[in-house]
Parts: sequence; C-alpha cells; structure tokens
Amino acid sequence: MSDVEGLGLSGRVVDGEHRYPLRIFYEDTDAGGIVYYARYLQFAERARTEILRLAGIEQSKLRDSHDIVFAVHRCEVDYRRPARLDDLVEVRSRLTELRGARLSAVQSICRAGEELVRLVVVIASVGGDGRPARIPAPIRAALEPFVQPLEQG
Repeated sequence: MSDVEGLGLSGRVVDGEHRYPLRIFYEDTDAGGIVYYARYLQFAERARTEILRLAGIEQSKLRDSHDIVFAVHRCEVDYRRPARLDDLVEVRSRLTELRGARLSAVQSICRAGEELVRLVVVIASVGGDGRPARIPAPIRAALEPFVQPLEQG
C-alpha cells in the first residue's frame, strides 16, 4: 500500500458504492461562489480515477501495459442544486455494467446526504489506434468486484 492509499485519499467503498470526499475551493466557483457547472464533470472524473486506483489500476500503466485508455463515450448530467464555496461534498459512484469495451457508472455529488448533481456515464475502452478495444481480462477481473448492477423496477 502506498502512502497515498494509507491516507485514504482514494476514498472508500461503502455498501458497493465508492465515496470520494472533496472540498469546494475558490477556483471551483464563479464570481457568486457557486460551483461552475463543468467542475462537476471534473469531480466525477477524479472519483472514477480513484476507483481504478483502489482496483489496483493506474491509468498510465493501463496505456503502457495494455495499449488502452478509458474515455467518456456518453454523459448525462442532472443539475439539481448548486454546491458553494467551502462546501464539503462527496462524489458517490457505482459501477453498474462492465461489457466488452465499455464500463457504465452512476455518480452523485452530494452535500450532507443531499444529492446536488447526478451523472450517468458510459466509458469506452479505446486502443492506441483510437478504436474501441475490449477491456483486457486482468483489468476486467480487477473491476468486477466494484460492479453493482442497478436494480430493475
């Protein structure tokens, strides 16, 4: 375990859901102290990267060892309430599907348990040639424990 992991900087998994805390800084906000809409996408990206890290996957090594990268294929965002300067928020992420060359996730950015933003994200595995590439077996095996399909109903 690295020093960073020992400090819990990658977040934690609670009931199949990854939780990644972060503080809203001045640089995240507009002149009124409200989080700029595109920053939520960055917060979600950080959380997904930390899920990979918890699974033992570093994105630079993924590229170097397997000649693939993960790229956002589709993202739906529902902005419900704003976060503000100095808020402590938590990105809650649930990987919902792992198939072929794609990984799906549902993410929420919450403040004190209240959902502020909800994202539904589809991630594509892309080879060095820029085309979809099947997620390699060892990467798939590392991610499978983190996948919690959405309940139907």
